Amino acid sequence: QVQLVESGGGLVRAGGSLRLSCAASGRAFSSSAMGWFRQATGKEREFVTAISWDPSRTDYLYYADSVKGRFTISRDNAKNTVYLQMNSLKPEDTAVYYCAVGPSIGDCDSTAHYEHWGQGTQVTVSS
Repeated sequence: QVQLVESGGGLVRAGGSLRLSCAASGRAFSSSAMGWFRQATGKEREFVTAISWDPSRTDYLYYADSVKGRFTISRDNAKNTVYLQMNSLKPEDTAVYYCAVGPSIGDCDSTAHYEHWGQGTQVTVSS
């Protein structure tokens, strides 16, 4: 019954920004991980970023090298929502972006670690 509902994708010019949201429902969260992945056409799904849902841990933040310094993941525990703020977007960021929930922050960069996935939202960055 766990559902992840995404919003915020769209078309943006290079250098622009988008903010993706992913609202989780169906169960309570404590120390699980919330992650973002993306998959470009013809490529494998790749890790973008992840955050621990544990409100006592603020340092469990992980970013792929390709997005570090440009993307920021954040959470709102009261709303069961995770956000992905994407700044300085590049054409190579074009992909379908997926949010996901896993049991812990460990191995958060692996797709196999996650139990539930959102529907995916298209992000297209034009030159």
